[in-house]
Amino acid sequence: MTPSFQKIAIAIAFSPNAKTMVTIGSRLAALFNAQLILVHVGTKTNAEIQQMDLLLQEYGASTDKIKVIWEEGDPVKKILKVCRDEKVDLLVAGALKKEKLVKYYIGTIARKIMRKAECSVLMINNPTIESIDFKNIVVNAEDSACIEDAIAVACDLGIKVKTSWVHIVRELKLYGLTMTASDHNSEEEYDDVRQKLVKDEIEKVEEILHRIPTGKPKVNIKIISGKSGFELSRFAERKHADLLIVGAPPRRLSFFDRIFPHDLEYIFSDLPCNLLVVNTKKSKHG
Repeated sequence: MTPSFQKIAIAIAFSPNAKTMVTIGSRLAALFNAQLILVHVGTKTNAEIQQMDLLLQEYGASTDKIKVIWEEGDPVKKILKVCRDEKVDLLVAGALKKEKLVKYYIGTIARKIMRKAECSVLMINNPTIESIDFKNIVVNAEDSACIEDAIAVACDLGIKVKTSWVHIVRELKLYGLTMTASDHNSEEEYDDVRQKLVKDEIEKVEEILHRIPTGKPKVNIKIISGKSGFELSRFAERKHADLLIVGAPPRRLSFFDRIFPHDLEYIFSDLPCNLLVVNTKKSKHG
């Protein structure tokens, strides 16, 4: 069953991007036929209430159509609390731009939300009206608890927005090649083993695609080698991706990952495009 986003929340601040973020959220809500919730963490003064009313008026909506929740306190804790209390399926937030640089990155608050959220999170790296066109989607097909959900979401979204391509990327496990090289095999034998390993990885992705009940957009399966997070990010850049989809990393990383940066840190620290972290490990409607 393809995961659905029945409730979508937007972490909203009164910034120049506020109207754009509400528009993005409303489009996503229409796309998934979902309820839209605006979450603002800050003092609820008369001035801010007026700002919110003006924002909704500009959008052409009202609190009858959009649920507005006001919170005070630590932004991360309060946003995550709202997501839990409201049983939010997808939280949408904006990334920050590095000063004097073109690249976008996930700031401290957003990074903590990405790590601790119990729902899926969509990070918009450059909020514009066209932010959710999603003409080129790249999805990470690495083994994880959310791999099938991530691919299912990519295919479902690809059909909804009539995307040009969904690129499904999976890492070639190099230990098989390393063992072949250590056995002093010929170059031809080495290439044969590599081709077989690539074929095996492609078949694993195809098996997942066969289990997805919805229709399929145009799909390209790409096998990469090297640091998966780094190579995934570079591949998304080469394909001019509008959206990169990954499964949520494990809440508790291994001792090795605590010493060395997790592969997804390459993505979190330097967004190649909009980023969707699919987290469906807990049922929020059952």
